[in-house]
Parts: sequence; C-alpha cells; structure tokens
Amino acid sequence: MEVILLERVSKLGQMGEVVKVRDGYARNFLLKRGKALRATADNKAKYDGMKAELEARNLASKGEASKVAEKIEGKNIVVIRQASEAGQLFGSVNVRDIVMAFEADGISLARPQIQLDAPIKVIGKRSITVAVHPEVEIEITVTVARSQDEAERINRGEDISTRNEDRDAAAEAIAAAGEFFDPEAQHDEVEPAPAAEEK
Repeated sequence: MEVILLERVSKLGQMGEVVKVRDGYARNFLLKRGKALRATADNKAKYDGMKAELEARNLASKGEASKVAEKIEGKNIVVIRQASEAGQLFGSVNVRDIVMAFEADGISLARPQIQLDAPIKVIGKRSITVAVHPEVEIEITVTVARSQDEAERINRGEDISTRNEDRDAAAEAIAAAGEFFDPEAQHDEVEPAPAAEEK
C-alpha cells in the first residue's frame, strides 16, 4: 500500500513523502496512529492543504522535544535488580522499567520513545537510544546492578564479574604459591644414590 507520511518515520521517510509499505503496517500502525494517509488523489490534495499546518506543528513539537532532550541527554539511569552471582538477572529490565525510572526523576516519556531491542537480562551498563521526537534522538545509559554501591562500581569501570570473596581467595592462593615456589629459596644439594654394582 502507498501512503503519504504526515511526519518523519524512522527508517521509512520524511514528512510528505509517498512510500510503499506492507498493508498490515499501514493499517495497524501508520494510519491508526495518524502518521500517514492513504496515497489517493483526494488525500494528496488534502495533504497539500494541511502541509503548512503540519510543518508548523512539527516545528513546535520539535522545539519542545529539544528542551526535553537537553535535560536527559547523557543521563545515567540506575535500575536495582536481584541477580545471580554470575550476573544473570532474576527477571529482566524492560522499557516500562526505564520509563518508571524517568518518571521518578520527574521526566515523562512514552514507551515507544525508548528504543530497546530486547530486555536487559544481565548486570552491567548499556547505552540506549531515546527518540523524544521523530527528528530528535539522544543516547542515555542504563546501569543495572544488585545495589547502589555495585552500580557506582560499574559506573567507575570496575569489573564486578567475580565476587569479592573469590578475588580474596585467589589472592591468598597466589601468595601461598609464591612462598611455596620461591625462586630465592636455598636448595640442599643431594648427591645421587650410587648405582648398584653388577655381579
């Protein structure tokens, strides 16, 4: 189906372009959400009549979106979750969790604005794109950790993949091995046993 875009749609086209898309995508997303019109002669004339109004509305919303983008660009969202010792989450962090973290900071975002391909299932730091407007995209960071202290360590760049006890035990083992295999140690010279004489 051919449609006329009423706003910029990512990976599809700019406002006013006539693009060919699958029928289901057009019916269920573009037409339903008011992002496009069917590309008929009547709708082309209708678009020409409302083009100036659409462009003015787009500029106004882009200006507002730019203000929001300035507030949240480069922001680091910390999400605390329970996880195994290996760092695997008991559950996952999804778009809803990120939206709720922004709401806690007094910033209102819609779920479709957060571009998260798949839920986050491991502890760590991840960069995510937020489309506050079809023409304004910014990057934020989401840090998933078991505690606030661990989140701070992750943000400093520390490796939290091993437990503290494991690291301490490994350090003790290395120290003990160092003492055992000390290259400076004096070794007593032992003479080899005399070979038995043959009769």
